[in-house]
Amino acid sequence: MTTDRHRVVVLDIVGLTPNLLRHMPAVAALGERGFRARLDTVLPAVTCTVQSTLLTGELPSVHGAVGNGWYFRDLGEVLLWRQHNALVGGEKIWETARRSDPDYKVANVCWWYAMGADVDWTVTPRPVYYSDGRKEPDCYTWPPTLHTELTDRLGPFPLFTYWGPNAGMPSTQWILGAARQIFDEQQPDLTLVYVPHLDYEPQRSGPDSPATARAARQLDDALRPLMDHFVREGATVVALSEYGIAPASRPVDINRALRRAGLLQVHTQDGMEYLDPWTSRAFAVADHQIAHVYVRDPADTEKVAKIVGELDGVERLLDADGKAAHGLDHERSGELVAIADPDAWFTYYYWLDDERAPDFARQVEIHRKPGYDPAELLYDDSVPAVKLRAVGSVLRKKSGFRYRIRTVPLDPSGVSGSHGRLPDDPDHGPVLLCSRPNPEPARDAYAATEVKSLLLTLAGLKETSA
Repeated sequence: MTTDRHRVVVLDIVGLTPNLLRHMPAVAALGERGFRARLDTVLPAVTCTVQSTLLTGELPSVHGAVGNGWYFRDLGEVLLWRQHNALVGGEKIWETARRSDPDYKVANVCWWYAMGADVDWTVTPRPVYYSDGRKEPDCYTWPPTLHTELTDRLGPFPLFTYWGPNAGMPSTQWILGAARQIFDEQQPDLTLVYVPHLDYEPQRSGPDSPATARAARQLDDALRPLMDHFVREGATVVALSEYGIAPASRPVDINRALRRAGLLQVHTQDGMEYLDPWTSRAFAVADHQIAHVYVRDPADTEKVAKIVGELDGVERLLDADGKAAHGLDHERSGELVAIADPDAWFTYYYWLDDERAPDFARQVEIHRKPGYDPAELLYDDSVPAVKLRAVGSVLRKKSGFRYRIRTVPLDPSGVSGSHGRLPDDPDHGPVLLCSRPNPEPARDAYAATEVKSLLLTLAGLKETSA
């Protein structure tokens, strides 16, 4: 065991930017106590990609998390938000640490790709899917006994405030409570904590809105006692963000353009249309401001590039050379990668008539939609008394009746913020703060690929070759 080992806590405060730090004096104080730097993220600047880079020090071309989801060519399905750690290549930070210290202990509290990771304690959202179609809030833990230890004290994981139109502070408070409990009772050397609260309001009302400023102050108040506790216990606290959310108000219907050109195909069941990736000559997996465009026949690539490249709201397309330049040259990537204009973002919509939209389009269904849908954060105001109807549907569900909760609008105009492209304005970009002075020579910025090495240095470990 190394004699100069330091406990490290990493708070992944999603959406944290210099702009929002103005409302967060407690978090900003970390940088005043130690140091603060710009964090230069990777493309696409989305959760699964950036977290995988932070933990491996590799680009997507190596770790393979080319987005929050992609087209699984061997399955013929678009799948987002998978959870198994085996999907991430490269050597994770705990694997590197254990070469120097075989007893190095790690807790992962809600960072992504947690299931199956070789860490000592794991907590990740995992609903109960009952055989009658019901979905109830819950979480997965390793070891299994941790589930009872956490829920006895904190209650069930509040899944419906983790994402959806009711997303807000309760889920973050639960995660922070779990992190403290594990930190105190299990004494991990490295504690990874995902803090989602600032992912919500900046997308709903925009990163510069009064509501976003209130959310930042609210989160700061919740983090203050926890950070103080970690520091008092001798831990080094690192707060960082994967991306910043920038103002965006122009949805780009990339799949509808491909369908109108006869390239995207659908099949119909019960009057509803479903994307048919097997027979489509081209389709896109929309992921915020990035879209992977999959082209079945290389002979169609030029035609697809022309259609997508001419769409209003598309800044540029990455071909093979462009993907290589950004570290996206992986077999999971689309043949083309579209990047939206700074104020635009990509919808996943592929139907041309809302009457033909699948029922999951109007619901929070992150695993069934073939692309990311930020409108899930909103209520559909076209539905009379939509919030009361949602409550009624939940009550019917609890009574054992089948139900469909129609809450998500098919009009995406209410979305006011997005991310995914590399930031144009540093004030809306990610940041890194540390409670200890920098053990390395002073610098203004860290690349996301350098964070793993920095964390090992802060832990008192050296990054050695495999």
